Amino acid sequence: MARKNDNPYDRGRPNAPVIEPLAAVKASANTITHAAGHKNMQQLIQLRWIAVVGQITTIFAATMVFEVQLPLPAMLNVLACLIAFNIASTLRWQENQVVSNSELLLALTVDIASLTAQLYLSGGATNPFVFLYLLHVILGAVLLESWSTWTIVGVTGTCIAGLALFSEPLALPLDHARGILSLYVQGMLICFVLDAALLVIFITRIMRNMRVTATKLADLRQRAAEEDHIIRMGLLASGAAHELGTPLATLAVILGDWKHMPEFKANAELLEEIGEMQTQLKRCKSIVSGILLSAGETRGESSAATTINTFLAELVAEWRVGRPVVAFEFDNRIAPDHPVVSDSTLKQMICNVLDNALEASPQWLRMEASVEEGQLVLQVMDAGPGFAPDILAQLGKPYNSSKGRPGGGLGLFLVVNVARTLGGAVTASNWPQGGALVRLTLPLAEIEIKPESNQYDY
Repeated sequence: MARKNDNPYDRGRPNAPVIEPLAAVKASANTITHAAGHKNMQQLIQLRWIAVVGQITTIFAATMVFEVQLPLPAMLNVLACLIAFNIASTLRWQENQVVSNSELLLALTVDIASLTAQLYLSGGATNPFVFLYLLHVILGAVLLESWSTWTIVGVTGTCIAGLALFSEPLALPLDHARGILSLYVQGMLICFVLDAALLVIFITRIMRNMRVTATKLADLRQRAAEEDHIIRMGLLASGAAHELGTPLATLAVILGDWKHMPEFKANAELLEEIGEMQTQLKRCKSIVSGILLSAGETRGESSAATTINTFLAELVAEWRVGRPVVAFEFDNRIAPDHPVVSDSTLKQMICNVLDNALEASPQWLRMEASVEEGQLVLQVMDAGPGFAPDILAQLGKPYNSSKGRPGGGLGLFLVVNVARTLGGAVTASNWPQGGALVRLTLPLAEIEIKPESNQYDY
C-alpha cells in the first residue's frame, strides 16, 4: 500500500511544473506582448468591416444617386472576397492569440490589394479615394517593424503607379471650377474626412494598447529586477546562516557551562541574565534554521499540515517570546477553520510585519485575522508615528526606509514580494488619529489543503 501526496503542498492540487521566478516573469512578458499583437489584429479586423460598409455605401451612392457607370459584378466580387477574408481572420484570431509582425503585414497587404482592385475598376488614380492608401501607410508605421513599414510604402507606391498606367479614368465631367459643387472635390473631401476620422479612432486605440503594454512590461522588468535581488539576498543569507551555525553552537555550550559554574550558581541575578541570553540565543538559532529551511536545506520539514487558526495561534505565541511588546492584541475572526499548509516563508513574512510595527510602536500592537471572499486578510495596526508619504509612495521598494541605517527597508520589500508570489497583495496606510495599518491579503486557495477522495493506492 503506497501513500500518495505526502507533501501537503501537493494535496488537492494539479501536478504542474515548477517555474523559476525569473522564467515566470519572462513568460508573462511574452504573454503581454502577444496580447498586444492580438488586440492590434482585432483593430485591423474592425477597420476592415468599416471598409466593407464604406465600399457598399460608396458603390450604392455612385450608381443610384450620381448615376455613375461602374462594373458592379466585378466590384461586388472583390467585396465578397474581402468579406470572406475578414470572416476567416475573425475565426482564426479567436483561436490563436499569438500575432507576428509577418501576419500583420499580410493583413495590411490584403487590404491594400482589395483597395487597389476597387480603384482599378472605378477610375484608378483619378478616383479621389486613392488617398486611402495613406491610411494603410500610417497604420503600417505604427504597427509594423521598420522593414515591414517600408514594404508597405513600396507596395502602395507601386499600386498607385500601376493604377495611373493601366486603369481607365471615370467618365466624370471636369468641373473643378465649381469648387465644392464639383463631384471630384466632394469625393476628395469625403476621402479626407474618412481618412482623418479612421486615423484618429484607430491610432488612438492602438496607442492606448501600446501604452498599456509598455506599462505592464515596465512593471515586469521592475519585478524581474526585484526577483533577482531577492535571489542574491537569499544566497547571501544562506551563506551567512551556514557561517553563523558554528559560533552560535559554541555560545550555547559556553552559556550551558556558565550556568553550572559555582561563581554563577550563587548569583541569582547572573543566572537570570544567562537564562535570558540562552533564550535570545535559541531565537537566533531558530532564525538561522528558518533561513536554511527556506533555502531548501531541509526541504522535507519545510511544510506541515495544520489549520489556519492553529497556524496563527502558534505564530503569535512564538512571536511574543523574546519581544518586548507591552500590549499585544490578537483578534481572530476566522470561522469556520480551514486546513492549510504551515510554511516557514509565510510565517517569516507575517513576523516581519509584526517586527516592523513593534519597532515603531513598542507599547501597543494589534493584529486582526479574517477570511473575506476566499482571501485570508491580516491587518497589523500600531500606535507609532505612521508612514512618511514618500515611504507609502514607494511601498515595497528595496532600501525604502526612514530609519537611516544601512540595509534598512528590506523588511517590507520581502513581505511584498512573498505576498505577490502567493498571489496576494500588501497595502499600507496611516490612521487619522495616528499610527499605521498594514493589510495583507492572500488567496486562501494558495495555502489551503483541499480534500482528496483517494489518498491511497491499493
